[in-house]
Amino acid sequence: MIRVRFAPSPTGMFHVGGARSALFNWALAEQSGGRFVLRIEDTDAARNRPEWTEGIISALAWIGVNGDSPFFEGPYFQSAYEEQHREAAAKLLADGRAYYCTCTRDDVKARTGSEHQGYDGFCRERGLTEGAVRFRTPDEGVTVVEDLVRGTVEFPNNAMEDFVIARGDGSPLFVLANVVDDVEMRISHVVRAEEHLSNTPKQQQLWEALGVTPPVWAHVPVIVNEKRQKLSKRRDKVALESYREEGYLAEAMVNYLMLLGWGTGEDREIMPWSEMMPRFKLEDVNPSSAFFDEKKLRAFNGEYIRALPLETFIARCEPWLEPDWDRETFAKVAELAQTRLAVLSEITANVDFLFLDEPVFDQASWDKAMKASAAEILTGYLARLETVDMDPESLKSALEEVGAEHGLKLGKAQAPVRVAITGRTVGLPLFESIEALGRERSADRIRAALARLEGAN
Repeated sequence: MIRVRFAPSPTGMFHVGGARSALFNWALAEQSGGRFVLRIEDTDAARNRPEWTEGIISALAWIGVNGDSPFFEGPYFQSAYEEQHREAAAKLLADGRAYYCTCTRDDVKARTGSEHQGYDGFCRERGLTEGAVRFRTPDEGVTVVEDLVRGTVEFPNNAMEDFVIARGDGSPLFVLANVVDDVEMRISHVVRAEEHLSNTPKQQQLWEALGVTPPVWAHVPVIVNEKRQKLSKRRDKVALESYREEGYLAEAMVNYLMLLGWGTGEDREIMPWSEMMPRFKLEDVNPSSAFFDEKKLRAFNGEYIRALPLETFIARCEPWLEPDWDRETFAKVAELAQTRLAVLSEITANVDFLFLDEPVFDQASWDKAMKASAAEILTGYLARLETVDMDPESLKSALEEVGAEHGLKLGKAQAPVRVAITGRTVGLPLFESIEALGRERSADRIRAALARLEGAN
């Protein structure tokens, strides 16, 4: 059985790169009927907070990786396995694959003349019975890592120092704990970001020293920004939670993340999980860095929003609607709004004019629309609003007539009316908006805009 693991450290918001790695692992588990093991690397108490662990679990659940599935296992916590970590260190000591060392970094620097020089093996044959525990790396040859994404990668053993696997108090370091946990949890495939590739020869040597066959390795490409720089929490928008809060759909995010380094093998990119999952193969992952293009993600999200059944779209918009906004009125324009949104949070600016006593004017829109002929257009249209039928086609014809009287086409004539009604130059179709707002409220807004124009003059 394929058993994969996702082992994040709870150090803040959930990175989109971590989400991509989780999805690759999840696809492998689901398509094979295997298991996805969630393990929280919580041994660093200074960087570990319960709310961050809860955030990881919540973010994973949002993209469909959750405990309701028979393929999900966990969460486990690395701190619960410290006894096994210590036992592994003791076994390596007993087998001669590790030894005690009392050297400090200053000691090494004094002997080698450089603080950047690797450990010089000073304590290898001293036969000490206490101190930190160092793994005895082979002196010669190479450690060969067979990677499903990167092919055969060779690491000269003489370039690796004898690395520490446990501190002087016996507490394990991450390199040992990580391997022991994978062994205990019977992990068959380790699929993770390429930044961990440099750790792999050490971990592979530990697997072999513990008498266990190493897992299948697969190091997926790093995700970069438009400058080809690795995505950074300090510089880039990388938190999965922020995209969720902005109104990205989970299914769109899943679709997009799966394509960062992998392709569907077809001309189309918009593809639901149920179709992507069985197609996914680690061997098809591209080792080159993957560009996280937020504009493309927005386009994906817009496609998914437009594909929602109307009732589902209305329900998905609920978090961005004010409690006192009339839902029946919103439902009248929801279908119009659905075709215009890239993210669900944009619904607020598209429909708020319907529920406010007066529109909130965007000053740039006002300045752009309220040109020399604006007052005449507004006055002429206000007069027609008293008798015109309140359907979009009649409302449009009335404004075309007013525009023609002043030598303006509809596009120019409707700009001041749109800003008077909605406060902005862009938004829902104007005449459907007037119909939804109603005759009296629309007339009141045009009068208010005229008064504002007169006051400005």
